[in-house]
Amino acid sequence: MQNHVLILDFGSQYTQLIARRVRELNIFSEIKPYNKVPEDLSPYKAVILSGSPSSVRSDEAPHPDLSGIKGKKPLLAVCYGAQYLAHFHGGNVAPSNTREYGRARLSHIENDNLFFQDIPVNSQVWMSHSDTIKELPTGAKLLASTHDVENAAYTIEGEDTYAIQFHPEVYHSEHGKQLLENFLVKIAQVAQDWTPDSFVESTVAELKAKIGDEKVILGLSGGVDSSVAAMLLHKAIGQQLHCIFVNNGLLRKNEFSDVLEQYQGMGLNVKGVDASARFLDELAGEADPETKRKIIGRVFVEVFDDESHLVEGAQWLAQGTIYPDVIESVSATGGPSATIKSHHNVGGLPDYMKLKVVEPLKMLFKDEVRRVGASMGLDKALLGRHPFPGPGLAIRILGDISAEKVAMLQEVDAIFINGLKENGLYDKVWQAGAMLLPVNSVGVMGDERTYEKCVALRAVESTDGMTADWVNLPYEFLQKVSNDIINKVRGVNRVVYDISSKPPATIEWE
Repeated sequence: MQNHVLILDFGSQYTQLIARRVRELNIFSEIKPYNKVPEDLSPYKAVILSGSPSSVRSDEAPHPDLSGIKGKKPLLAVCYGAQYLAHFHGGNVAPSNTREYGRARLSHIENDNLFFQDIPVNSQVWMSHSDTIKELPTGAKLLASTHDVENAAYTIEGEDTYAIQFHPEVYHSEHGKQLLENFLVKIAQVAQDWTPDSFVESTVAELKAKIGDEKVILGLSGGVDSSVAAMLLHKAIGQQLHCIFVNNGLLRKNEFSDVLEQYQGMGLNVKGVDASARFLDELAGEADPETKRKIIGRVFVEVFDDESHLVEGAQWLAQGTIYPDVIESVSATGGPSATIKSHHNVGGLPDYMKLKVVEPLKMLFKDEVRRVGASMGLDKALLGRHPFPGPGLAIRILGDISAEKVAMLQEVDAIFINGLKENGLYDKVWQAGAMLLPVNSVGVMGDERTYEKCVALRAVESTDGMTADWVNLPYEFLQKVSNDIINKVRGVNRVVYDISSKPPATIEWE
């Protein structure tokens, strides 16, 4: 494929959004750290430089090698990238008198340039920087200004190099998508041929070539990611794929039996393994969330190691890892971002487990996974299933885990999720679940004092899990669900609703 777009990451909080906006144009984009520019640039028809929390004037500023890019490939420099090109190529970057953050409007545009075609003057853009470009680099021509930022956009004459001080990737930039399309399609002439169907076709071909006649073990979770990964592999290698659906004792109510039956109906070669006692024994007495995740990850691998010995000639372990998993676990593809939490299916395998890893979805966001699944004809109910964390209810039970707590939370969760479905709210929510809190509260039931558990309900709307807003569920619905939980689940006497967004909170509580 020769129609990729390379995004060099300087640690901006918006880098992932650049990748998403490019993909929305049916163009595949790939993020690499600024200090790991690929030696072979032939697959890339264009390059984008991201923003950064750093200042180009700092001695510690990210300093990429652009010798094979600038002037040789179409280049779009965003925010820090624009300042970088100015600072190191004859221009001048200085601290601005005031922090330039938030909405601004383009007061001047050179309309005769393809870059700003179909973008009107007075368009809203989003600024996020503390330095400003005082003088343009050598050979540059001004393309756009705002009321406060004279050098808001420029191009290097004689090159397909464009630079902007604002962020086209955020929704606040009204015509950001159009600007990216102008650069990538009209200037760089990148083909818009990256679609779910093309992804399936190319991925199946790659899997066939990579795996050959070897056998693959895949851990199914019941979620969208592992299910789509399974169908891709099934298309590629058929019965060479051995799926294992593990009951870790932390699934939702009746999930093990219901989902196992569904997978068998899809024609997958699947085996159910009940390892619930093993997981719960290992988790006994452990309250630290990171330690719980690591225990679950370790036991998960151990179970697969045991099962792999039962599949003669197994060479591969397939995982449903997706892009946000990788981003949050190992930072922005190796860039300067911070690790937020561990994911149980990221990071490879221990040396003793002699299986190679295949991750067919690791470059896709959640909504892209769903579109790929739809193109393969997967059941809408399965594709519309809310995401569910790999560690299951272990990270929705704050504190230590016990079989009694799991059973209690399963009942609470079932009432909440079934209530959403019965009231036509399930498909309006991206993810929902209940948390069992490590506190008791005083209550009154039948004129008697109670001192029982509190549960928190959580429902969010999102596109890919990178950001999320809480859902304003109807009060009448919350009132009924709360009453049902308290009346039907022994041991719970209080229900609260979580109204925090991500960021600053995360979707899960642990």
